[in-house]
Amino acid sequence: MNRNNCHSLLKKCGSLEQLKQIHAQSLTLGLHHLQHLACKILNSYTKFDQPFQALNVFNQIPNPDIITWTSLISLYLHIDSPSKALSVFSDSIKFGLKPDSFSVVGALSGCGRNRDLGHGKAVHGMIYRHELRYDPIVGNALIDMYSRNEEVGVAQLVFNDMGSVKDVVSWTSLINGFIKCNDLDSAQELFDGMPVKNSISWTAMISGCIQHGNPIMALEIFQEMKSGSTDTPTATTIVAVLSGCSDTGALDLGRSIHGYVSKISMDLDTTMSNALMDMYSKSGCLGTAEKIFEEMKNKDVFSWTTMISAFAVHGKGSNAIKTFNKMLRSGAEPNEVTFIALLSACSHAGLVEEGRRWFDMMRGVYGFEPEITHYGCMVDLLARAGFVEEAEEMIHRIPVEPDAVVWRSLLSACLVHQHSRIAEMAAKKIIELEPCDDGVHVLLWNMYCSDNRWNDALKVRKAMKDRKVRKKPGCSWIEINGIVHEFLADDKLHSICTEIYLVLEGLAEVMKLIENSSDQVQCST
Repeated sequence: MNRNNCHSLLKKCGSLEQLKQIHAQSLTLGLHHLQHLACKILNSYTKFDQPFQALNVFNQIPNPDIITWTSLISLYLHIDSPSKALSVFSDSIKFGLKPDSFSVVGALSGCGRNRDLGHGKAVHGMIYRHELRYDPIVGNALIDMYSRNEEVGVAQLVFNDMGSVKDVVSWTSLINGFIKCNDLDSAQELFDGMPVKNSISWTAMISGCIQHGNPIMALEIFQEMKSGSTDTPTATTIVAVLSGCSDTGALDLGRSIHGYVSKISMDLDTTMSNALMDMYSKSGCLGTAEKIFEEMKNKDVFSWTTMISAFAVHGKGSNAIKTFNKMLRSGAEPNEVTFIALLSACSHAGLVEEGRRWFDMMRGVYGFEPEITHYGCMVDLLARAGFVEEAEEMIHRIPVEPDAVVWRSLLSACLVHQHSRIAEMAAKKIIELEPCDDGVHVLLWNMYCSDNRWNDALKVRKAMKDRKVRKKPGCSWIEINGIVHEFLADDKLHSICTEIYLVLEGLAEVMKLIENSSDQVQCST
């Protein structure tokens, strides 16, 4: 085997065993010192997730060049060790090698993942010194690095400085930067101004809307993508849109997406099946979700957890426990989220003893230390079932400071079971943690009014005024003919609000007539 044959064999290499044979032959023939060949062998070991063998190849090269050092940087990024990737880049500079576009891109990726702005700025300085800053892949890496470090303003300066060399990746990287920094409006403005979009940029914008609680905008963008773009939605896009359908209960759109996936023969992999299950269960179609689950060939821990959670939401605690036991028999390992779903199922179904047992087994049998969310589920379970004092004791057992979610669970149950003392204490704890929470102020005010504690009720009103706390309007969604409509309390902005209010007034009149006729019937009897 000569050098050319070795290169050819590496291109065709399809397994780790073949790679080891090629590597062994290169060592026998003394070809392993050839930089280009050694670099290809190193990259092949990285591809097969063999970091130790790849590092061994690197250590056997007498004087590695910058390309070989970059391969080692890529290795550490591949195994998610950004600190080591940065250390390797630093070593290459110490050895007197001049960085190229690919090595600085690797270093910037490490700085971004490691949230290391200081080293990122140092690499940026090297880019200027070595006149690499107008290379598009370098510019894109800089945008990504600054965005990950929440310096989106600097990322935008880099973007503007790139001039005509900007590509679709540049635009998408900055969009992601704005999304990471919670600036959805700037992301939308940039997205609208893109000269060319691809499926990745569409997906980035859709996912960003979902992350920031604007599923309606996400669905609108998806509809725009389908009708006005030549880009075909990818599996990632579909999963993101299904998440939006889950959040808004857009069942018709979710069903049409399911049909679209079948029509274009897109592979219904585990991730997409999980998203479909979640969408159908949250839209009230538990049977359809269960059917998808049963037909899945490869279930992962998220599949089992999603199904357990679906039963929990629908109040079918026994089914959730049966599914969990079936999961254990299948050999699948539960994770912390699985136990959240299981405990939530026990809570919704009032299965107190089962919840207590699984909570204890989570630590004793499966080795998971309960987190605050698990304690929150137990507080909710106990409080709902009327064990309010025990729920309060559970809160005091939490090893970290309880959050507002835990106290809200206790507060809600106290109001139902009329435990005014504990309810007052829970409400005050929530206000300490989240002073601008309008809901808890209103609940506390209502409770004081019910107990004829008018002075305390006035104090709550005054506190709301001093903190400028205003009650947020209620919000609801409804899907009509594939379009999701959003309604807010006292909303005057809907396109057909006049007609809506006329119908509501008409319904109010009908209800008054029914009430009056009912009163007349009672009087006559």
